[in-house]
Amino acid sequence: MTRALLLAGLSLGIFTASAAAQSPHGGHHAPTAGPSAAAGQTDPLCTPDHAAMGHCTPAADSPADTSGGAGTDLPAGNAPAPPPPRDWYADRYFPKAEMDHARHAMMVENGGQRVGFVSLNLAEYQARKGRDAFRWEGEAWYGGDIHRLTIKSEGETVFGEGVEAAEAQLLYSRAIGPYFNAQAGIRQDFGHGADRTHAVIGVEGLAPYWFEAEGALFLSDKGDLTARIEGSYDQRITQKLILQPMAEVNLAAQDAPESGIGAGLSEIELGLRLRYEIVREIAPYVGFEWAHKIGASARFARADGEEVDSLGIVAGVKLWF
Repeated sequence: MTRALLLAGLSLGIFTASAAAQSPHGGHHAPTAGPSAAAGQTDPLCTPDHAAMGHCTPAADSPADTSGGAGTDLPAGNAPAPPPPRDWYADRYFPKAEMDHARHAMMVENGGQRVGFVSLNLAEYQARKGRDAFRWEGEAWYGGDIHRLTIKSEGETVFGEGVEAAEAQLLYSRAIGPYFNAQAGIRQDFGHGADRTHAVIGVEGLAPYWFEAEGALFLSDKGDLTARIEGSYDQRITQKLILQPMAEVNLAAQDAPESGIGAGLSEIELGLRLRYEIVREIAPYVGFEWAHKIGASARFARADGEEVDSLGIVAGVKLWF
């Protein structure tokens, strides 16, 4: 009895499925894809299975581009710029007088301060044939980044004979660029030669490739025009050991027998010094220096019983503070 009922039910199910497949209206009861699915089927990223289940949503239509750009790619426009602020934000919360004082101190500490510097580039004993000497060269200045008052001095004292030649300069120095200063002032000569006062105009600074360079013109109270060009370079061997070649050239527009100077190229000096920086401010050194008088200057030197060529071994110390 049970077996007969199962066979009858199975036969009825097979007949119903076959009739539905053959009927032209058999698909009327199947679920249809909604607008979302239909639109999703046009999306290349939407698979047919997801579209049939209504999981795909149509992409929103982009509004018409009326601005001529999108994102940060926008036209410049012609609207006026907002007015710049005319007050300090901190003044809204702190007393204005105190903030004015703080701002002034900040400006001074960031380029507006005045400082001083003293440097003794050469302070050395020179061992030369029959005429040992002491030589010095240094400068000091006070001021800011643009304007400075500068004092320079150099000279040579021969042991047993006194000061052979010395000079002092008082200069106004003004920055004309990041690396160079223009200078103008006066120079006073001392020593065995004629005591002359000169007007000075020159330039000094740091040339490309870290060469220290200096050049100046001197016009004396007697109308003598002379010039001097100097240069040096610090070649670091280690962080503390430095080899410094130096060169100096002196020129004159006319003969000045009282000062032992001849017209044209009158004298050249070459030096080489090896120094060791114990600290940055103190650096003892050793080296040698050679000087040679040329032309009429050599003739004046011979007439005074002086050597035309001078070669000396030097030992000294470089200081700054």
